[in-house]
Amino acid sequence: MTVTLGTTPTAVVAATLVTDPPAPARRRRGRPRPGLLAAGTYLILLVVAAVVPALLAPGDPLAADPRAALTAPGAAHWLGTDQLGRDVWTRVVHGAGHSLTIGLAATAIAVTGGVLLGLLAGLAHRFADEALSRSFDALSAFPLLLLALLLITVAGPGTASLIVAIGIATLPHHARVVRAQTLLVRRAGYVEQAVSFGLSRPRLVLRHVLPNVIGPVPVLAVIGLGEAILAAAGLSFLGLGPQPPSPEWGAMLSEGRNYLQVAWWMTVLPGAAVTATVVALTVVGRHWQARFDGRQH
Repeated sequence: MTVTLGTTPTAVVAATLVTDPPAPARRRRGRPRPGLLAAGTYLILLVVAAVVPALLAPGDPLAADPRAALTAPGAAHWLGTDQLGRDVWTRVVHGAGHSLTIGLAATAIAVTGGVLLGLLAGLAHRFADEALSRSFDALSAFPLLLLALLLITVAGPGTASLIVAIGIATLPHHARVVRAQTLLVRRAGYVEQAVSFGLSRPRLVLRHVLPNVIGPVPVLAVIGLGEAILAAAGLSFLGLGPQPPSPEWGAMLSEGRNYLQVAWWMTVLPGAAVTATVVALTVVGRHWQARFDGRQH
């Protein structure tokens, strides 16, 4: 900081306080937050469980042992067994792959469709933009689970229908964000200059519009992944997703509700896995969103 002659001591102190944050504040700014660190660690373990579940649970999630049915948590079975004697810990670990696959596939549909439709709405003429925007608003008016439930009712239950339904139900949110970004970018000076140079519309979109539009999309996708996993678990709980004996978290919750009074562990662990996954993805997504907004401003 440069101090000019004639500056009063009070002004120097005030300028120092404004321009130079205290050393502890600077150190805190550089430290990872415990919540974010815990969320990132959990997500790493979740990916390991989804890719190589045998590292965390080497058993067979479908192996039944009627003699050990409804065994309480103990040395033989850390988190107990279900009504067929299957190890709950093993089923939850192996179920991570099912839940993540459904969530990632549904999010991919939502992001891809949202980017395409959002670009189309933002670059189209007023009539087409108005029609698409009203369609996004109409779909967004329905709660996620209600809209997905309606789509599954039409298409029929099953994993594929579940993925498509959740993807379509979450698509409007991505489309509205991309449309808003597109309307801002299309009025930017560099885009107008590229148009004046005679750049073709496809090259204009690919080189100038799309790269500057998709900035917030990955952030929304991370948060939307948690919403998709939660919606998939809820619909599977209703019997509209993967069917037993699949170790999907929502299906496990549905099976365990009938034994809640005698075997609470059958529902506690899959429910905790769903909750922890959604919370971890939300924490990481919000942190990423804050950093993105900070760079934007």
